[in-house]
Amino acid sequence: MTRKIIIDTDPGQDDAVAILLALASPELEVLGITAVAGNVPLALTQKNARIVCELAGRPDMRVFAGCEAPMTRTLVTAEHVHGRTGLDGPTLPDPTMPLDATHAVDFIIETLRAAPEGEVTLCTLGPLTNVATAFRAAPEIIAKVREIVAMGGAYFEVGNITPAAEFNIYVDPQAADIVFRSGVPMTVMPLDVTHKALVTRPRNEAFRALGNRVGVATAEMTDFFERFDREKYGSDGAPLHDPTVTAFLLRPDLFEGRHVNVEVETGSELTLGMTVADWWRVTDRAPNATFMGNLDADGFFGLLTERLARLP
Repeated sequence: MTRKIIIDTDPGQDDAVAILLALASPELEVLGITAVAGNVPLALTQKNARIVCELAGRPDMRVFAGCEAPMTRTLVTAEHVHGRTGLDGPTLPDPTMPLDATHAVDFIIETLRAAPEGEVTLCTLGPLTNVATAFRAAPEIIAKVREIVAMGGAYFEVGNITPAAEFNIYVDPQAADIVFRSGVPMTVMPLDVTHKALVTRPRNEAFRALGNRVGVATAEMTDFFERFDREKYGSDGAPLHDPTVTAFLLRPDLFEGRHVNVEVETGSELTLGMTVADWWRVTDRAPNATFMGNLDADGFFGLLTERLARLP
């Protein structure tokens, strides 16, 4: 049986690879891709989502534009990481497939209302604005969601955009707070696990050696993407954050984590957007998310390379 998913995303090179992995995997039925402002503004994230679909040979995929700003804050973007377009690196043509006229939030609401309870998984790769807005507008859909698998937050690694906060949560902490408090089962890929998914030179050359346009484009995206992280962290490569979400749906055995309580800081100027994870269970707050902490990196990249080889 296939798993029905909605991908909510702000592409971003690593978002693009996560989408490609999903579209290459018959175990997943992507019902639609909803774009949100984040790594770059909405006009670019919705365009980039369509570019990636066409790269994968899937111009039939429905792509929806969602929220262009966080719920209560001014948008913070990350061109310093992803480049001016969000997909800097490869030269990819503008999309010809249309953008769906339905708003992303309406699509999420309508899809969940029509689905049996527990059928649809939300895969969130960016700020949680679209999902939180849908939950607030139609709270009856919350019980319909099978699971949210999200990239965001941190516990030991802490911040990558401020000393305390990971980017996706920091962009819209109010939205993250709504989602973490919703009661939907959550599995979260924080920086602690994504920083173990490093695109080293040999791993990137394996993408390039696939010889298909997807493999070459992926290698060119991570060539660009890694320059920032190598300089910032002194690591052997760039962390490929968002594809861990898709990989978890396909191979949960590659990951280890704990079911803990996670609260999102929304009030402090100093620690705004911090995910306060009770990793050692020192409070009596009920667990609300499985925070992943470890990854079989070789298995992850083996899966990614094998699946990308299936695409054009």
